Amino acid sequence: MSDLNVNGGLSRRRRATLAAGRAATLQPVNGAFAAGTAGSVTADCSDGQRIRDGSLERPKSDKRKRRGDIGDRLSCHQAQESLLSSASGYRNYRGVLNWCVVMLVLSNARLFLENILKYGILVDPIQVISLFLKDPYSWPAACLVIVCNVFIFVALYTERQLSKGSFSEFTGFVIHFINLFILLTFPAVVVLLVPSITPVGGAFALGIYTILFLKLYSYKDVNLWCRELSSVKAKKLARSLSCPSPQHFKAAAQKVCYPGNLTIKDMYYFVFAPTLCYELNFPRSPKVRIHFLLRRLFEMLFFIQLLVALTQQWMIPIIQSSMKPLEDMDLSLMTERLLRLAVPNHLLWLMFFYWFFHSSMNFTAELLRFGDRQFYNDWWNSETVTYFWQNWNIPVHKWCLRHFYKPLLRKGFSKIVSQSAVFFLSAFFHEYLVSVPLRMFRLWAFTGMMAQLPLAWFVGNFLRGNYGNAAVWMSIIIGQPFAVLMYVHDYYVMHYRNGAE
Repeated sequence: MSDLNVNGGLSRRRRATLAAGRAATLQPVNGAFAAGTAGSVTADCSDGQRIRDGSLERPKSDKRKRRGDIGDRLSCHQAQESLLSSASGYRNYRGVLNWCVVMLVLSNARLFLENILKYGILVDPIQVISLFLKDPYSWPAACLVIVCNVFIFVALYTERQLSKGSFSEFTGFVIHFINLFILLTFPAVVVLLVPSITPVGGAFALGIYTILFLKLYSYKDVNLWCRELSSVKAKKLARSLSCPSPQHFKAAAQKVCYPGNLTIKDMYYFVFAPTLCYELNFPRSPKVRIHFLLRRLFEMLFFIQLLVALTQQWMIPIIQSSMKPLEDMDLSLMTERLLRLAVPNHLLWLMFFYWFFHSSMNFTAELLRFGDRQFYNDWWNSETVTYFWQNWNIPVHKWCLRHFYKPLLRKGFSKIVSQSAVFFLSAFFHEYLVSVPLRMFRLWAFTGMMAQLPLAWFVGNFLRGNYGNAAVWMSIIIGQPFAVLMYVHDYYVMHYRNGAE
């Protein structure tokens, strides 16, 4: 034991002497490495302590880091797709979109400048008033809109009598049918027979009556469903039909159950709400956001003025230059005029979409604290024609799905027949809103809508992905100006050709 201790002591003294010698050889003259040497000694001591404790975490991590650095230097490639390949999964093309917008603005700035140099400034706010009024003391379109309150009260009175049992279901159905039928035919007859109603004023009045027709039809259906559920003593009614479940409301919210919804206040809230589908309890936002409201109001005022100015300055000269009978134009001239009309028509349509479906409907919803703000979906990503029509106008799509498409399916019709019936109904209203104000029936809008059926079949079966999306955009850009050109041609032939000759 003493020999071991002596040998151990000698070996320790020898190691200490060698360490001191190494420290002496590394000691600089000016003492610059003193601190570094002290740190090294301390680190050696701490490393020795960690070695005695069995902890080697930091040395191992340092070794892994060094190995990783060496590995990065040895290998710099991995299997991956190019960003522009669809297999890469990359979808952030915001910079490309901004580039397209800049190029679109620059390319049309030249055309707009040429337009101003050729025609001068054509923007005239007084002409806008003349589009709605021929006589400033006569407002036939506004009077026609005021009369629509009669149909609202008839629908409300009928539902109240049905809820009391004063009317039978058959009697109520007949009254609703007559009310809805007159709601569509009465304004059309007035527009056709009263010459003081301008085409723009007539289109505005007929648009209001069409929206009211769809709303009152939904109002009739939902109250009928409530009576049917009440007759079988349903304990829990669906939210879209009658009393919602408690989780849809906060503690302070007040629920409305049938027939407590049959009030004037409830009816007119639905009439002004930005939806076509009736509910007894609409989702409500907690409060009116003044900043959001003012921003939407500013957008409404800005875009409506921009739409009017661009229409007067850009669209009207192109349309006037297109007022020539088809027999006097060859195919190349007609194609050239169609392409000239396509770009401004499409830009105005996009501005109108933003003004109506985003700014105006959000303004109304915020003012009424209407909670459902899904007025449109990502229709610009449509890879099929069907997806576009399902997502560009959500209120109309919901109405068609709830009150027309699904009832046809429940009655045993196939999906193809039901889908064709939806397009037929949409085509009817498109033609109704165009032909009646213009007082001529050419069925161009009707044909264009019905042509969506074979186009939807072709795109859905033969075009996929980006090709399908391009086909949808082409149908939007070319289809609308073609219909406009046809109506302009027919309107010119009917009203101006004899005078020109």
